[in-house]
Amino acid sequence: KAVPEGTVCDYRNVLFTLENTDDKCFWLSNYLETLLVQVWYPTTVCSQSRAQKKIIMQYLKDTGCGDVIEKGLHLFKLHDFGFRGVSSVESAAIGGAAHLVNFMGTDTMAALVCVDECYGEGCGGFSIPASEHSTMTSWGKEGECEAMKNMLEKYPKGLVACVSDSYDIFNACSNYWGGELKGMIEQRDGILVVRPDSGEIPQIVIDVLDKLEEKFGSTKTSTGHKLLPDKIRVIQGDGIDIKSLELILKTMKNSGYAADNLAFGSGGALLQKLHRDTNKCAFKCSHALVGDTGVDVVKDPITDPGKKSKKGKLTLQRLLNGTWVTVQEGKGAPEMDHLVEVFRDGKLLVDRTFQKIRDRSNLAVHASP
Repeated sequence: KAVPEGTVCDYRNVLFTLENTDDKCFWLSNYLETLLVQVWYPTTVCSQSRAQKKIIMQYLKDTGCGDVIEKGLHLFKLHDFGFRGVSSVESAAIGGAAHLVNFMGTDTMAALVCVDECYGEGCGGFSIPASEHSTMTSWGKEGECEAMKNMLEKYPKGLVACVSDSYDIFNACSNYWGGELKGMIEQRDGILVVRPDSGEIPQIVIDVLDKLEEKFGSTKTSTGHKLLPDKIRVIQGDGIDIKSLELILKTMKNSGYAADNLAFGSGGALLQKLHRDTNKCAFKCSHALVGDTGVDVVKDPITDPGKKSKKGKLTLQRLLNGTWVTVQEGKGAPEMDHLVEVFRDGKLLVDRTFQKIRDRSNLAVHASP
C-alpha cells in the first residue's frame, strides 16, 4: 500500500507499507528493503523542488508579477541542469522526473524518457536553444560578439539563452547585448535570456540586472519593482540550491527588481546534493507473525530518540483540520486509511497519470485531495 503519488504529506508519516502474502517467502519483505527504500530519492528531490517552487511563487507575488503565475509561466522558473551532476543515468531519470512534478523546464532527457515510459506522459517537459561556453569560446575572445550575434540569427524567434561570462560578463551586457546587438534584440520576435555563470551570489545577479536595465530600461510593476522589457531576461544557473535561490530573490526584491526578471537553473543541488537523511526516510519492520502470534515490532534506541520507528500495523489518516497522522499498533480505522493498495502478487493495481500526480502536488499540505 502507498499514499497516492504526488500527495503533499506532513513530515514523519508512513508513506507506504509492505506485507508478505506467501508464508514460504517470509524473508522477502526485508530482502526488498534495500530496493524499496530508494524511494527516498525521488521523494526528496520532489519535496525540495516543490519548496523552491513555493519560494519563487511568493516572490513573484511580492514583486507584482502575479500574472506570471496566472499564465503558468512560473513552471519554467527552475530549470533542471542536473543530468551531468548525478551518479548515473538512472538517477537522472528518476530524480529528473521527480522535479517535473513541479516544473516544466528540463535539460535532463532521461527524465522525459522516464515519464513517458512509466506514466505515458508523451511530453513531460520543455527546453530552449541555448549556448554553452564551448560554442562561444571557439570563436575566440575577439569573436565573442559575433558568436552572440550568430545565436540571434540562428534562432530568430522564440526563447534563446546565451552564456555571457566567457570573458567579461559586464562588457557583454553593456557593449554587446546592450550595444552592438541591442537593435537585433529589440526587433527580434522572442526573448533573449542572458546567462552569467560565475561571480558571487547574490551580487552577480544584481550587477547583471543593473547593466541590462541601464541599457534597455525598465517598467514598474504594481509594487514598484523594476521589470526589464519583454525582449530580455536573465537566468542564474551557477550555485543554485534552495538557500541561494531564496537569497537571490530576497536581494532582488530589496534592490527594487521584480522576480520575473530572473529564472534559475539548478544541477547538482537539485538532483544530487541530498541524501536519505535529508528527510529522514527509513524502511523498518513494524509487525511480524511469529508462529500464529502477531508481534508488534519497534526500534527505540536511548542514544537517539529521533530514530524510534513506528510500531505495529500502520494506517495514514487525517484529522479534521487536515493534519496527516500515522496511527500505530493496528488502532487505525481501515476506512479512514489513505494508503491505497497498489501492488499485489505481481500485479500493478494502480496506474496513475503524471498529470494527476502534478495536480496533487499543487495542493497545500492540509488540503483535501
